[in-house]
Amino acid sequence: MEMINAIQALTALAQETRLTIFRILVQTGESGVSAGELAKKLGIANATLSFHLKELVNAELIIARQESRFIYYSANFVNMNALIGYLTENCCAGSPCNSTEVYCNDKNS
Repeated sequence: MEMINAIQALTALAQETRLTIFRILVQTGESGVSAGELAKKLGIANATLSFHLKELVNAELIIARQESRFIYYSANFVNMNALIGYLTENCCAGSPCNSTEVYCNDKNS
């Protein structure tokens, strides 16, 4: 991951509603959640939700897919893992870390 992409992703996540949306989508997995379900869970107006979803899509942290009349959103696990990797690539001064990796598996990689 390039630094500019990491900055875009971190900027998008540096807002309470967007971070909450992203965490919900990570917990949901590949199936994703419809925009209507997200609005109900969060108790926010559709226009407000749409604004936040656009920011997360632009940062390539979430993926939108249309099914019939509904748009479903899911976490972009490839880019999430790339961001985690970017943030931790030089951790522990080059020594092996004792931390457990929390990467999500992606069926497409």
